[in-house]
Parts: sequence; structure tokens; C-alpha cells
Amino acid sequence: MKVSVVGSGAWGTALAKVLTQKGQQVTMWGRDAKQLDAMREFGYNQRYLPSAPLGPLWDLTPDLDDALADAEAIIVAVPSHAFREITVHLGSFTGLAVSATKGIEHDSGLTMTGILQATMPHARPVALSGPTLADEVMRSIPTAVVAAADHDVDAALVQQMFHLPHFRVYSSSDRIGVELGGALKNVIAIAAGVCVGLGLGYNSKAALVTRGMAEMRRLGVHLGGSPETFGGLSGLGDLMVTCFSSLSRNRCFGERLGAGASLQSLLDERVSVVEGYYAVRSAMQMIEKASLDAPIHQEVHAMLYEGKPAAEAMRNLLAREARQESD
Repeated sequence: MKVSVVGSGAWGTALAKVLTQKGQQVTMWGRDAKQLDAMREFGYNQRYLPSAPLGPLWDLTPDLDDALADAEAIIVAVPSHAFREITVHLGSFTGLAVSATKGIEHDSGLTMTGILQATMPHARPVALSGPTLADEVMRSIPTAVVAAADHDVDAALVQQMFHLPHFRVYSSSDRIGVELGGALKNVIAIAAGVCVGLGLGYNSKAALVTRGMAEMRRLGVHLGGSPETFGGLSGLGDLMVTCFSSLSRNRCFGERLGAGASLQSLLDERVSVVEGYYAVRSAMQMIEKASLDAPIHQEVHAMLYEGKPAAEAMRNLLAREARQESD
């Protein structure tokens, strides 16, 4: 199968390598021609994954039309805030359109496949999500993900496109639930990192992550996801790896924020996008509209958009009145 990967960041690169290992014919598009030239010359994505060799290299191009020529499937792996900007140029595509991006669009509240439905109306949208650290995927460390689509045949096609012994792909018909799990866990990961930065212990972080899962499920089910999905790879699985791994951008961002770094300095120095920064703003719109109880999301939003100090946000969470666990 001829597959185009749109996005030359860490995750797009890792997925392109998996597809190449699977024997697919892969072309990758990236904005920065110099970055692509360096990948060809050195055999590494030096900007995002300097420690992991690319292996046999796929085609690279800064020309989007060239990347999409004769493609049967497109993998979109660009930051959520640029997702619509890029995919609006792909409107004539009629094959499989796979979102590998975890996010929620601000104002519209659309997931990434929701954007695909708007910008690529003739394509068949599929979400690919799960507990995936790009560096580990690049080194062929065993990983499991889930492909979710409204039509089982489309999820099965993506499953076949990627599935390898070290990259296991499960299928799901809960596209919305899978995408919301992948987006919302980034918010909880920032909070988990703040716990570490403030010097709190494993008990504290375990409690926060567990209550964070309750908030993810509450909002996800309200928006149409299945509650069971949030106990799967794109919910609990992704939450675990993102909250506890030192390779997680969102968790490390929160840790440095909790340790006293200024928000602006963290935003200015980031090479890779911290998706939780954008997701919490979108999530709060929906939480407030539905009058849902989501104190962790509320405090993360206050830290990132209202200037609240991390220590004060954590004190507010701890000061909440006692309640039943099921609430």
C-alpha cells in the first residue's frame, strides 16, 4: 500500500518507520526542507529523535501534492492546533485518513477525526491512539495501540497496515471515546508532573491520576464515548505512560512548572508540542457548558491560563470536601 505520512515530527517519524518495517511504500511530508535534508544525510531525525536511527529511509518531500500523489492512505501527525490548517489542503482525498494526533479543537470542540470529516469530506476517518512514546516505537520496543473507526472495515484496514509483533494494533468502533481518552490524558499528565515538581510522593500522584481518570470518563461519556473505552489502551493505558514516564512531554512540562519554572519560559523553549496545554482550554469549554465536576482540569487550566501558582492549585485540590468515590 502507498501511504503518505503528513508531519515529520517525532510521532510521524516513528509511524513512518513502522510502516516501512511492515513493507508499505511510504512518503513523508514536512514543512522544513532543511530538516528533511538532514534526515537523508544523517539517518536520524535529529530535531526530535536524535537517539534513534531511522533505518532504511522512506521518501521525504516538502511538497504536499508530491507526498499525496497516488496515496491510498494518509497518516496525519501534525500538532492539533495546526491540524485544520494542514488538512484543509487535502479535501479531494478519497482514501483512508488516519489521525495520529491527540487533541480537541478550541471553540468547535471537534476531535481530530471530526476535523477530518469537515476538511476531507470524501475520506474515511480513522483514529490511531494508545500508550505510545515515539522514542520507544523507534527502537522497536513492544507497543500496543488501537485503531478506531465508525466502520469496522476501516479500522481493520489500518490494523493490517501497521500490525507487527512489536507494534500490536487493536480495533475499536468507539472513535470518539478513543480520541477523547488520548486528548484528555495529556491534561492529567501535566497535573501529575506538577505533583513531582512540588515534591509530592507516589501516593499523591497515584491518587491524582486515579481521580483524573474519573474526570476523563465523566467528560468522555457525556460527549458520546463508551465508558469501557476509558479503561482500555487509549484511556488507562495512555494515561499511565504519559503520567509516569520521564519521556512524556506533558508530564515533564508539568514537573518543571511545579518546580518553579515560569510558564512563558517553558512555552518558549519547547521543541515538541505540549498538547495538554491546548487540550485543557478546549476541555474547559465543554466542562463549563455541561456543568460537569472536573476539578483537576479546572486547576490545570487556572495554572496555564489564569496565572495561578502550582502550589496554590494543588492546595485547592487537597482542600476539597470529602465525598463518595463514585461521585
